[in-house]
Amino acid sequence: MEQAPPNGARPGPEDGAGRRPDDGPTPDLAESLRELRDSGKAGLGAAGDAARALRDLVAADVSLARSAAGRAAVFAGIAVMFGASAWLLLMTALIVVLSNRVGLPWWLSLSSCGALSLLAAWLALRKATGYFEHTRLKATRRQLARLGIGELSDLMPPPGTPGSAREAGSAAEAEARRSGKTPP
Repeated sequence: MEQAPPNGARPGPEDGAGRRPDDGPTPDLAESLRELRDSGKAGLGAAGDAARALRDLVAADVSLARSAAGRAAVFAGIAVMFGASAWLLLMTALIVVLSNRVGLPWWLSLSSCGALSLLAAWLALRKATGYFEHTRLKATRRQLARLGIGELSDLMPPPGTPGSAREAGSAAEAEARRSGKTPP
């Protein structure tokens, strides 16, 4: 006794290619080749679009990095200016005023002015460090990691999954900071 196929279709005579005679005519070779050519062209077009999008992303990321490097250099210059010029010019006058007019001891006048200069230099250096973060090409590195390229590829969700590369990158950064390592 013959068993019915699992999908519930009735068993019937099939030709050698596994097609049933009532499925319609078999497409000819020329039509199959045209369909294959068209799908190949569509695939190449999609690959070209993806490559152009990645090129645009890299260009935008490099532009941001270039701009951030310039700004970081400016704020590093400001840090140097406050570290040296302010100490030599403005702090000397303040030390004299604090010692002679206010009556503070020399050591306290020197210490307070030094702390003020260090605070200004630290704030400018912190701002410069924040701009240097933009030179790391994070968006490009995340997209390359999604493609399986680069140091972050082991930390990113695989291609085709709904997970966000940005969220995975943030999670990897947070984990590195928690464990005391340099974030990727």
